[in-house]
Amino acid sequence: MRPDSGSTAGVSADLLAGVRVLDLTNVLAGPFAGYQLGLMGADVVKIEVPGTGDLARNLGADPELSARGLGISFLAQNGGKRSLTLDLKSPGGREVFERLVRGADVLLENFRPGVLERLGFGWEVLHALNDGLVYCAVSGFGQTGPMRGRPAYDQIIQGLSGMMSVTGTPESAPTRTGFPIADTLGGYAAAFAISAALVKRSRTGTGSFLDVSMLETAVAAMGWVVSDYLVAGREPRAMGNENATSAPSGTFATADGALNIAANKQEQYVELCTVVGRPELIADERFATREARKLHRAELKGELERTLGERSAVEWDELLSTSGVPVAPVLTVPQVLALDQVTERRLLHDVPMPTTAQGDELPSEIAGERSLRVLGSSVHVDGRPVGPARRPPQLGEHVDEILAEAGYTAAEIADLRAQGAV
Repeated sequence: MRPDSGSTAGVSADLLAGVRVLDLTNVLAGPFAGYQLGLMGADVVKIEVPGTGDLARNLGADPELSARGLGISFLAQNGGKRSLTLDLKSPGGREVFERLVRGADVLLENFRPGVLERLGFGWEVLHALNDGLVYCAVSGFGQTGPMRGRPAYDQIIQGLSGMMSVTGTPESAPTRTGFPIADTLGGYAAAFAISAALVKRSRTGTGSFLDVSMLETAVAAMGWVVSDYLVAGREPRAMGNENATSAPSGTFATADGALNIAANKQEQYVELCTVVGRPELIADERFATREARKLHRAELKGELERTLGERSAVEWDELLSTSGVPVAPVLTVPQVLALDQVTERRLLHDVPMPTTAQGDELPSEIAGERSLRVLGSSVHVDGRPVGPARRPPQLGEHVDEILAEAGYTAAEIADLRAQGAV
């Protein structure tokens, strides 16, 4: 069920107000990074290929929107941006790009390594045009190394990074995570690095070249799992919903629904056994200490599930939520979006649905009669939820506006259009 409450009109933060980002990215990792910067107040100019634009415009669960260049995959992470179509292979397009680079703070791209350089805009050229520019290149494997030129999508990175090897049960692994986590992590890493580089520039006036590898970001994000091997020599393995570091810590069956319990500390285990009415498990030598519980986790799980099967996950959550034991039901996406905690924090934001797509009017049932609901930032700024300040752009919607800001006259813009440069 689509949540009907807990959304608000989008209002971006002002932390990056005055920062101009040239966003040349496609699909997910790069656009997600640009979206996060826009939520924090940056002016994000999305530079797209004339006629086609971001591939994500054609992706998503609604075929009609995808056919009109407003795929849900695009709508999800391009709110607040302005769209400029630009042919970087044309002389006019390159001249426009040079002018935009001179006035920009950040350049964000996720081409394969070397593509922008072959177009005549490697780091040395960009730095010469604007020595304060923060240039962030997001790629599957980084700008150097033997795999640098290989194509990579989220699925490839999940498998190559080791993520899939530790996801699922011993029987079902390797298993892909149910959402594009490698892309999302790569986007967050890029947005963080850009923000840090902007702080440096505010002190020194000098820009930076940021090389973000999705593979390395994915491996780094597995922190504890990787460290178990690096430090203890223990090869990580898939354990399903169990937590390798503690027990009882995992997912438990109840009379109705699954319940996550993470009694990672001794006092939490004691409290859990007390509240569920199984105090004899506290002194049981199989479960008396953390290490003993880890050795006998299957037996402990069975004992607890015998009792947990007497009530639903929701009922157990109500009983345990004030006990100090970390516990919560396992929810579906519709359920979490309707959760009071999420609706009160206003994670969802309503922006207008674009009225046209690539020059065509949208049917009334798509445009004008419904708003577009999107995810905002997970960060509140000065006590306020943060969302995109405007709707996602139509392809090339802001060509005239952006070029006029760059100093082009109406006649010059018309000429660039005639050349096919924009």
